[in-house]
Amino acid sequence: MPAVIIIALAVTCTADKKSQFTGADGEVKLITLDPGHFHAALVQKSMYPQVHPDVFVYAPAGEDLNSHLARIETYNRRQEDPASWNEIVYEGADFLEKMIAEKKGNVMVTAGNNGKKTEYIKRTLDAGIHVLADKPMAIDMKNFELLKQAFASAEQKGILLYDIMTERFEITTQLQKEFSLSPEVFGTLEDGTLETPSVTKESVHHFAKFVSGAALKRPAWFFDVEQQGEGIVDVTTHLVDLVQWECFPEAVLDYTRDVEILSAKRWATKISLEQFRQVTGLSVFPDYLLKDVHQDTLHVYSNGEINYRLKGKHAKIVVVWNYAAPEGTGDTHYSVMRGSHARLTIRQGADQGYKPTLYIEPVDETPAFESALNNYLVKVQSKYPGIELKKNNAGWEVLVPEKYHNGHEAHFGQVMEHFLQYLTAGKLPEWEVPNMIAKYYTTAKALETAKGR
Repeated sequence: MPAVIIIALAVTCTADKKSQFTGADGEVKLITLDPGHFHAALVQKSMYPQVHPDVFVYAPAGEDLNSHLARIETYNRRQEDPASWNEIVYEGADFLEKMIAEKKGNVMVTAGNNGKKTEYIKRTLDAGIHVLADKPMAIDMKNFELLKQAFASAEQKGILLYDIMTERFEITTQLQKEFSLSPEVFGTLEDGTLETPSVTKESVHHFAKFVSGAALKRPAWFFDVEQQGEGIVDVTTHLVDLVQWECFPEAVLDYTRDVEILSAKRWATKISLEQFRQVTGLSVFPDYLLKDVHQDTLHVYSNGEINYRLKGKHAKIVVVWNYAAPEGTGDTHYSVMRGSHARLTIRQGADQGYKPTLYIEPVDETPAFESALNNYLVKVQSKYPGIELKKNNAGWEVLVPEKYHNGHEAHFGQVMEHFLQYLTAGKLPEWEVPNMIAKYYTTAKALETAKGR
């Protein structure tokens, strides 16, 4: 089993890396920078022929680094299909400068402190290294402006900056998009109103949860909105991305013209000291959190709502964080797209056994609609074999074989596989960069609006 090597001294620089990828085995050499979030490890839950097993980790010493290495080691030691990563680690306060100076890899992965992340991204790109970043890449308008500079740097150097949008690979979301592409089934997306948006996406998350079969230990800084970001700029990134991706597939968006924030609000989740201890292992609130402690209770602004228009279509985004999910449940997702012929709704409540389920609910149920739906189902089945429809009182439930429910953790591997294809091609799809910029403008501007700025 490859050993985890801690390097405390300077190491010899390797030769300059190729600027182009061919798809050859082992040509992608990963750098993991300051891995403070478990998403950094999930990128490595699977092995990829194009990715070399040696991974260069640069981070300050501490629990964040130790937890990351422990997760990688669980992947290496698992009984079924074990990974074979060799983590070569430099730990020290000058980790960022050391990484840039040594350039041991050609693709940097970052998932951690979001307050620092945008600077990490910009400096890495300036050094000529590709970046695959966990969301969010910017948590306020100041970092949004820096992120635009980062994209400009990537373009100038001919390298890629991409964020990890796992929710595009959730099967019910993929099918919601698929059925929305049929003019006969879905019709056209309604303009909507503030009260009845054309598209709504809501998600509920929990501070206490299990990852890779073990109780997740959160870093204390995760509860500091100056480091993690408020909820309105964090998980909302996924939801804003899905609105763009589903409603305007492959369209190039211009945030200066296409995005209009109508209203936004934020509110806090209250965390007791005992709850904080359970998920962090710390018996006291760190000094940097005291600004948010009132009557011995931590107030975390992890919840947010955004109402906005995208290319004239009303959209509503809601993110809620609770401490823990009721037993037998977990994170949940609700989504509706309103078409002139049908609503496409994803529900994930008790009636669905807390598993996301897609429903097709016609505005007017007629024999012609049912015929069009069954005809289009054949096309969907050619792409997703095994998909079926089940009639109910409101329309149809989309039945999805269990093989497609591969879970959130597996989606990180799917994102990586796509990113490797983009590296080999030497470019992202034309719409990805402007739409990433539009996405982070939407969340950053919404935060300003919620704060009354």
